[in-house]
Amino acid sequence: MMYGRITGTGSYLPERVLTNQDLEKIVNTSDQWIRERSGIQERRIAAEGETCGDLAAMAAERAIASAGIDPAEIDLLVLATSTPDAALPSTACLIQRRIGMRAGSCAFDVSAACSGFVYALSIADQFLRSGAAKRALVVGAETMSRVLNWKDRTTCVLFGDGAGAVVLEAGEEPGIINTHLHADGEYSRLLHTEWGTSHGIEKLIAAPELAAISMNGSEVFKVAVRTLGRIVNETLAANDLDKNDIDWLIPHQANIRIIGATAKMLDMPMEKVVVTLQKQGNTSAASIPLALDTAVRDGRVKAGDLLLMEAFGGGFTWGSALVRF
Repeated sequence: MMYGRITGTGSYLPERVLTNQDLEKIVNTSDQWIRERSGIQERRIAAEGETCGDLAAMAAERAIASAGIDPAEIDLLVLATSTPDAALPSTACLIQRRIGMRAGSCAFDVSAACSGFVYALSIADQFLRSGAAKRALVVGAETMSRVLNWKDRTTCVLFGDGAGAVVLEAGEEPGIINTHLHADGEYSRLLHTEWGTSHGIEKLIAAPELAAISMNGSEVFKVAVRTLGRIVNETLAANDLDKNDIDWLIPHQANIRIIGATAKMLDMPMEKVVVTLQKQGNTSAASIPLALDTAVRDGRVKAGDLLLMEAFGGGFTWGSALVRF
């Protein structure tokens, strides 16, 4: 039996910092209002001309360097994003060329909103378990600032840009122990954008605000807390684990109240939860690998630790990954 094991992590954040005080100047909000409702203090914003692929490539190269391998050794690249560089080709194909992966290796995008990284990790793990690949690169990258209405204070204060990546290598020792993925399109209208390629470019030009995120925050919050509670219980039960067996919770970085509610379900002190949203905001599919890389590089997450990653996002989608680091 082969398993995927994380052997390298990397991340990248754009240089520009947008603080709550900066937002007070462009939309009707306040630092206190944002902190109380989300826990966010600042976020990073991609520079003009800086694309999702640019962020992803930087994070990917750092993860590859961390793993100590040649990019030509990677068989598979899975990129989780809701903000690709273009409708086609996939942003993953553009990254494959940029970072020096060999021609003919497999590369594709996955779209599952904020749950995208967990989805992509699960897919890559299946490739390694089946023997279809020996090494995989999994990246979560977003330029969420490009799909925000900067006059809508309920959404523009929450999101940021960034990318995180991991290298997976096949081995006999369990790394990705298992994953659990779910979706329910019944709730799709609670967190969505109106525009897609099927509507035609003319409609977007006439009404560019259709591309911006729309969210019913209170309803999303209620469903997220309830759903994440179920996925935590499902993961523990599937692995015959007690809450105390988890060393670190690495959640999607959407809202400090949601994160706190999940930690409470695990009877886990916040000191054992990796939280980065104060300085990064909600980076959607990038948030979990960004948080993981942060905790690995500052020494909190160590070899042998048992990690629970969990996410909830538009679709609705949700999922978890139980990982022995």
